[in-house]
Amino acid sequence: MTDISATGTFMLGDRRVNRMGYGAMQLAGPGVFGPPRDHDAALIVLRDALAAGVNHIDTSDFYGPHVTNQLIREALHPYRDELTIVTKVGAVRGADASWNPAQRPEQLTAAVHDNLRNLGLDVLHVVNMRVLGDGHGTTEGSIAQQFTALAELQRQGLIQHLGISNATAAQVEEARGIAPVVCVQNLYNLVQRDDEALVDDLAAKGIAYVPFFPLGGFTPLQSDALSTVATRLGATPMQVALAWLLRRSPNILLIPGTSSPDHLRENLAAAELKLSDEVVAELDKIGT
Repeated sequence: MTDISATGTFMLGDRRVNRMGYGAMQLAGPGVFGPPRDHDAALIVLRDALAAGVNHIDTSDFYGPHVTNQLIREALHPYRDELTIVTKVGAVRGADASWNPAQRPEQLTAAVHDNLRNLGLDVLHVVNMRVLGDGHGTTEGSIAQQFTALAELQRQGLIQHLGISNATAAQVEEARGIAPVVCVQNLYNLVQRDDEALVDDLAAKGIAYVPFFPLGGFTPLQSDALSTVATRLGATPMQVALAWLLRRSPNILLIPGTSSPDHLRENLAAAELKLSDEVVAELDKIGT
């Protein structure tokens, strides 16, 4: 079995997690909406992830909606003390599967309570405030009202730690002026690297950077150079892409998602893939 501890650990506030985690988004149905295609397989994936050493699961109650959180609870509750579940708020799903803003303080409060109820928790470990930008891109603008609302829920004891997602560097700093930020979850991968400076700045501050879509998301990474390197290493392109992220900075935490037990094992095996400096330099040329 893969030893994911080879990647090391990082702190989310006072919670230590392995750098190789798991993202639960794909457990919901097509378009991240409705029940899973295979309910039993979804439970197996979650249990296999923990058995392999994963202790950081990323989720949201707007996945499904409610589906992934309910699956996590069914598969893993009562939770191990070392398991950290990170969720996010700031959107709701329409009956037509649309993604709609839910950024008002009362909506954020309702979302926190939905997450607590569906996960079966009294306190949420980490809550990311999802900033709604241009699609999966960031857009400048104040997040003070939203983050202040979450900070108040933290003071009430409903949230242990706060993070922010899809945020600009200025928004991260604005959030840090309101309450401590333990993680930033943004779009970043081997090809899409707009956050290079932010990754390094957060590393210097001891803040985790958690790339969403580390494998390209709904449009998987495609690169002849990546495929060539993977073939040479006897690995898959996706494993090489994950290994590159782990090499990029020690504050990067990975949450690749899948609904397949076999694909889960393949993703986790990237934890043991060692990239030489020469290979890293070759891969660095791919990014835009």
